[in-house]
Amino acid sequence: MFTVIEIIIAVALVVLILLQERSAGLGGLLGGGEGGGVYHTRRGLEKAIFYSTIGLVALFIIVAILHLVL
Repeated sequence: MFTVIEIIIAVALVVLILLQERSAGLGGLLGGGEGGGVYHTRRGLEKAIFYSTIGLVALFIIVAILHLVL
């Protein structure tokens, strides 16, 4: 049971991480990547994906620990 949950969470994490990398690269694709090292704040969907990734990592760690203990 825990194994299936871990696999589902891991796949979701991979998708969210790839979405973060893709959104970072889209600015360069459309010509906005000239200032490569400029810091920008996360807004909108990018912020939601970022916080979702953090939440899923925490959930994955909890499920993995429970899997080891039980």
